[in-house]
Amino acid sequence: MDSNSIYQFTVEKLDGDHINLSEYINKVLLIVNTASQCGFTPQLKDMADLKKEFSDQDFEILAFPSNDFGGQEPLEGAAIETFCHNYGTNFNIFKKLRVRGPYADPLYQFLSDKKANGRVNSKPRWNFHKYLIDKQGKVVDFFYPFTKPTSSKIRKKIQRLLSAGSK
Repeated sequence: MDSNSIYQFTVEKLDGDHINLSEYINKVLLIVNTASQCGFTPQLKDMADLKKEFSDQDFEILAFPSNDFGGQEPLEGAAIETFCHNYGTNFNIFKKLRVRGPYADPLYQFLSDKKANGRVNSKPRWNFHKYLIDKQGKVVDFFYPFTKPTSSKIRKKIQRLLSAGSK
């Protein structure tokens, strides 16, 4: 497995099952740290809209709830899923994890460190920090929380990555 792709990581789903990210080979991914009590929480609906827009293509959104910022994710397990469904979520939501600091999950250590991922040096500074991953599992870009998932900036980059793999 390529050491600078996300496919080397296994993550835990809300139901406790584990999934290796290699299951997303040949898909463009948007990885987002989320929280239910954040001013950016309405972006869950934007994420659902984005997923719907690209539903007939190889695109997935992976949401990782985190309580690292202001204690804004007090929920656990099924309560997170129930809350997110209020926003029409149609994407995968994983178990709550740490996204910054010395106890950050290995996936987030990788996503935020250019030495590890070869491209991006950007640690989440708040909830709804977004990482864009290409079809080879490489980190290609990041977006700060104030950039909506449905922004033309993100949508154009996703479209470019989707069409790059089909030629």
